[in-house]
Amino acid sequence: MNWLAGFFGDPAHWSGPDGIPVRLLEHLEFSAGAFLVAALIAVPLGLLIGHTGRGALLVVVAANAARALPTLGLLVLVVLLAGVGTVLPVLIPLIVLAVPPILVNTYEGVRGVDADLRDAAYGMGLRGRQVLFQTLTPVALPLILLGLRLAAIQVVSTATVAAFVGLGGLGRFIIDGLATKTYADVVGGAVLVAALALAVQLGFVLLDRVAVSPGVRQVR
Repeated sequence: MNWLAGFFGDPAHWSGPDGIPVRLLEHLEFSAGAFLVAALIAVPLGLLIGHTGRGALLVVVAANAARALPTLGLLVLVVLLAGVGTVLPVLIPLIVLAVPPILVNTYEGVRGVDADLRDAAYGMGLRGRQVLFQTLTPVALPLILLGLRLAAIQVVSTATVAAFVGLGGLGRFIIDGLATKTYADVVGGAVLVAALALAVQLGFVLLDRVAVSPGVRQVR
């Protein structure tokens, strides 16, 4: 508690280029950029594979890759290939980390829709995209949001690796604190990252309540 009080009570941590507001904004920029790119890749792909059933092997490979991929190792590899001084070494590992949970949950959500509901949609004269977007996607939305939530939390928690390549973000407090043995900064930075992850979790819970129809929520 003394460390936390010392960290958050220090006026120097609330102003300047190394202050909490600036580091938080940097962290959000890394996280949001990687998350949005991953969502733009994985959601359409998951919808397409789930609807057509083609390419299911890709989903299995992505799910297994998510468990085996060393994010820090990929970060080092991208740094060696692309160099420092750019956000690419951070964004690429975060995007690779975020794609699998979004892809898998979107695919499972669409494929898991009751076959009778799918047949009824076709029986009503709906075709192709109409079935996917008007019938399957609303029912699959809870699982799609779950995948987005998992990915967002992972990205926010892992974006601290930006500090390893000299970039900013909340990881700066942790890495610099360890280097200088200023453990109040380490603990404070960890608390900030955890609080941000919890805020993301809460945001998606609220989004789920707003976006998912009451009928689908009741069946779930």
